[in-house]
This record gives sequence, C-alpha cells and structure tokens, in this order.
Amino acid sequence: MNMKGVKQLGERLTSGSKPKSNGTHVDSSAIRELAELLEETGLTEIEIEQGGQRLRVSRQTAPVYHGAAPMAAAPAPAAAATPATAVSEAPKRDPANTVNSPMVGTVYVSPEPGKPAFVKVGDSVKEGATLLIVEAMKTMNPILAPKSGTVTEICVKDAQPIEFGQALLVIS
Repeated sequence: MNMKGVKQLGERLTSGSKPKSNGTHVDSSAIRELAELLEETGLTEIEIEQGGQRLRVSRQTAPVYHGAAPMAAAPAPAAAATPATAVSEAPKRDPANTVNSPMVGTVYVSPEPGKPAFVKVGDSVKEGATLLIVEAMKTMNPILAPKSGTVTEICVKDAQPIEFGQALLVIS
C-alpha cells in the first residue's frame, strides 16, 4: 500500500456505518486494512489522523527465540574450556593480521545455509572481499578483508555468538 492508499484509508475512517459512543463513525474495513498493512510491512503500530479523528492499530509480537541462545547456555563446561584455549593461542596471533569483530552478534561463514563458505584456510583474498557475515539486530553485516593476503586461520564456527573485538580470522 502506498501513501495515496493510506490517505484514502484515512478518509474512510470517519465514513463508517457504526456510530461510536461520541456519535462519530468508524469504518471497520479500514481497521482491517490497517491491520493487514501492519502484517505486510512488519510494523507493530500504525496511527492515522483524519478530520480531527485519530485511529491507532497496533499488535504485540512475541519474542522470537532462535534456539541458539538457550543451547549456547547449556554446554557450560565445553564453553569454559574454549576461552582457556583461545587465551593461550591469542599471543601467537599477530594483531596486525587478525580480523576482529566490529560488533556483538552471530557470525555466519557462508551467505546462506548449505552454501559454501566465503573463505577457508589457505584461500587468497583481496582487500574488500567478504570474509564472513555478522548478524546483529536482524541485520546482516558483511565483514570485509582489510587487506589482501592468505587466510591462515578461522577462529570461529558457523552460527556462533561472538563478542565485540573477538578474533574472527587471520590473514597473513
């Protein structure tokens, strides 16, 4: 629905056949159309004002859990062992060659599930090439190669939660 359609919908708000308690009329089909518009656009609330009358339609959305967060919390002993290993390996990495995460999120090594990874150990990459994707707040953010070189280490696994500044991979 475009802005003209929304404007026409607003004009219909006061032309309905059922009077409200204050004597004004509201077109129930207009409310249904607004609710459909919410669904189409993914918005949670729409408000239209026409002729001094205001109509707001909103919907509550249930929190979406992708299963990764509860599962990540469950294997605590394995998770505790991983940071200890990472700390002992960290001094071996040259900070100038390490690509770190610019944000908190979930890292993906391929553009889609089931597709080949962007890069693997031993691949040559050019500056600006996509190395990984970090999903943050439902936005896919490509992580680009800061320089040309060879991928010598991939420090993360697909669909792994990551922290700001965490080592993602090494390019030498």
